[in-house]
Amino acid sequence: MKRIFFFSVLALGLNFSVAAQSVTGAPEQAVVQEMADGPRMEFTETTVDYGTIEQGSDPYRIFKFNNTGSTPLVITNAKGSCGCTVPTYPKEPILPNHEGEIKVRYDTNRVGPFTKKVTLTTNAGEEPIVLTITGKVEAKPEAPAGVPASEGGMFNSGGK
Repeated sequence: MKRIFFFSVLALGLNFSVAAQSVTGAPEQAVVQEMADGPRMEFTETTVDYGTIEQGSDPYRIFKFNNTGSTPLVITNAKGSCGCTVPTYPKEPILPNHEGEIKVRYDTNRVGPFTKKVTLTTNAGEEPIVLTITGKVEAKPEAPAGVPASEGGMFNSGGK
């Protein structure tokens, strides 16, 4: 009985593997066509480098994208990897062959190098889309001290 079951499973497995290998190019084209139908999000770039910036500099960077698919693209969520990275995204659907942008704000008061991620959830596929920001924030140079108070200075008569 075990042998019959084993040979049945083996024959079924061989049948599937032979059938998968003997298929012509037509089904592959159908798979590509199915993937082409629907929204498709294509970014100009998925990594933005702030470069080396001064503490308190412009915190915003923009990721531009196109919907190159055949149906409207909907972004359902955008989340930064920490509280210092805050994305803003369009709430309305992006029509086919139209552009959109994800605006990312990084807290540039945090000194040091950084690499942060923004994860997008869309209707363009099962997998989330991950964007990256990198850079280095250098401490702002200290402001020079004010005019020192001295005795007999130009504006101080020294109490006389």
